[in-house]
Amino acid sequence: MVSSSQELKVHRYLDKATQGLVGMSDDTIEQVVSYIRDALKKQFSPREEEFRLRMSNIGRPYCQLWFMKNKPETRVHPPANRVMIMMLGDIVEAVFKGILKESGVNFKDSEQVQLKLGKDTIKGTYDLILDDAVDDIKSASMWSYTNKFKSFDYVKESDAFGYVGQLAGYAKASGKKAGGWWVINKNNCDYKYVPATGLDIDKELDKIQNIINKLKVNKFERCFEAEDETFRGKRTGNKILSKNCSFCEFRFECWSTLKEKPAVMSQAKERKLVPYVYLEKEYA
Repeated sequence: MVSSSQELKVHRYLDKATQGLVGMSDDTIEQVVSYIRDALKKQFSPREEEFRLRMSNIGRPYCQLWFMKNKPETRVHPPANRVMIMMLGDIVEAVFKGILKESGVNFKDSEQVQLKLGKDTIKGTYDLILDDAVDDIKSASMWSYTNKFKSFDYVKESDAFGYVGQLAGYAKASGKKAGGWWVINKNNCDYKYVPATGLDIDKELDKIQNIINKLKVNKFERCFEAEDETFRGKRTGNKILSKNCSFCEFRFECWSTLKEKPAVMSQAKERKLVPYVYLEKEYA
């Protein structure tokens, strides 16, 4: 588990680098370049068509995995800048690894591992091992940095991307403890460490095994129900998507009545976009 002294090492190095008092070794620079080269190959390569479980998706909700396996063509087409967004995240993570190394934080670098659950094997590559625990590096938006990565409980509460299951899988596959997440804010480059305090690896592995079993049966099950919309503390009678579904690429196929439109009750000049599953009446 990362200690405050290790975070302090990073802070001290960055502070000195900002003042022009320290540099970055050629070896570290070459390693960072290598990370970015690998990321470019990954992001700008054709995607494989056949569905398979990977460490990067094993923690996702069953309903999302079912669509990935059975109806991949129904996903919402990502915007053209999606690959650039992903690439910038990879660059941030690559540079942060270089910063960790130059800060004197000793860690074991990425390595591919295999998670064996019964007759099933799931492959993936962890980010790093530090103090005998697996850590992930995540780049995050301002909102996610502030609201999601507040603590382990907040990460677990709304984990549509499966970060908790992913970390548990890496820990089990590598024979290490579950550490946590180094999180970098892509907006202002703030960073912090969020320890996975309270993560029950066995419980998470049971969830993963259950998902594997359900995918073999291959019967669709929706994991989340629509929620009541409220305005000024009162229910409006409308139904909206669960926040766990908001970023799902299959939300329109899963919810045939889904309409994303400006908040119907709001009187603001610029109304936020709301995913409505049911509208009690027509609104202007």
